[in-house]
Amino acid sequence: MKVYIFTGPTLRAEEGRAELDAVFLPPALQGDVYRAALERPAAIGLIDGCFERAPAVWHKEILWAMSEGIHVYGSASMGALRAAELAPFGMEGVGTIFEAFQRGEWEDDDEVAVSHAGAEDGFRPLSEAMVNLRATLASAERAGVVGARERARLERLAKEMDYPERSYPALLARASREGLPASMLEALRAWLPKGQVNQKRADALSMLRRMREHLASRPGPKQVSYTFAHTDAWEEARRRCERLRLEAGAALPRDSLMEELRVSGLFPRVHHGALARALALEEAQRQGLEPDAAALQEACDALRAEHGLLEVDPFLRWLREQRIEDPARFLREEAQVRWVETVLEPEVERCLPEHLRSTGEYGSLLERTRRKAHALAKAGLQRPGLAEAGLTEEALWCWYFTERLGVPVPTALDPCARRLGFEDVDALRRAALREFCFLRLESAR
Repeated sequence: MKVYIFTGPTLRAEEGRAELDAVFLPPALQGDVYRAALERPAAIGLIDGCFERAPAVWHKEILWAMSEGIHVYGSASMGALRAAELAPFGMEGVGTIFEAFQRGEWEDDDEVAVSHAGAEDGFRPLSEAMVNLRATLASAERAGVVGARERARLERLAKEMDYPERSYPALLARASREGLPASMLEALRAWLPKGQVNQKRADALSMLRRMREHLASRPGPKQVSYTFAHTDAWEEARRRCERLRLEAGAALPRDSLMEELRVSGLFPRVHHGALARALALEEAQRQGLEPDAAALQEACDALRAEHGLLEVDPFLRWLREQRIEDPARFLREEAQVRWVETVLEPEVERCLPEHLRSTGEYGSLLERTRRKAHALAKAGLQRPGLAEAGLTEEALWCWYFTERLGVPVPTALDPCARRLGFEDVDALRRAALREFCFLRLESAR
């Protein structure tokens, strides 16, 4: 019995497979339910769907699927929205979120919307859904952590935030700025790790269990009370389906990406970098950091300078090549990471020797440092200039970036110098000249 489930940030596929034997697909784009229905499954379950960067699942493809005898379920996120709208036609909604939408308690799509990573990162959620925040605050009130008035005010503050910015640390930071009692906020912060409620995930699992039980009873084809109208608009929409999927582009599956990293030998280095980025983002979230327009612009300018993308067209082409579907979210994270790097720089420098020891690089690096200092001192070149090196400024940078590092000479040297860990271009110039003179002395031995 074939069953298709569309999920992503709400519920990971491996979690879903523990509840229901089904084919788990990425969040649905417009036309995906139609294409899945062409395979004649017994049922389709809609949990997650795209709605901002690509056209959302439209109602008529669900109506068509049901008219073809396919049971269609919805829950938790986009599925709850569509199920509430199409329940009168037979779409089967499951869960607390669906019921609240059906009763009219909630109407806004942003109640379930979250920002999330791409397929290569397993659609990991990057913000918290409003429905989860509501459920968690209600649970905190029942536990006596917050009062009714404080819970209502926290809900209002969360609702006023744009959905990509919603998170528990960001909400607590905003509540503090708004003057809510510090003792209450601290109590809530301490309670959250074990107390927060993921209502979307709970509803998604409930839907899978409902589907498993229903399909085990062998219900036969779906029966509907309406006659599906094959309008010209519907026929045109069907023709657009494949084109929409091609235009959206298929992201590299996470398993394939990880295999490529491992077989190429890049995994250890990339893994350490990804770990540092994850911890930096966690720290920024913990402190409730939300970059302003100036910080976003600074991060964007620095990134473009580092990659030699000062012209607009090459930068836009680079964004497309890197499959950065949400540049605003990407730059927001980039600004947060750079802020944390700046704040924690003293601590990072303190940890560097131990990190080098753990990678086995400390000994060789220390020995080279001593050898360089000895060779330069013996030659009287502790602080060589361009004249002592026999180079022009242009030749120095060409040697250092192109020959030594294997990258093009950057257009803007100052941000590049800072990214390499130098205070400014002058510090980079001094180090590059010392390196050039040392290697020349080594080759002359």
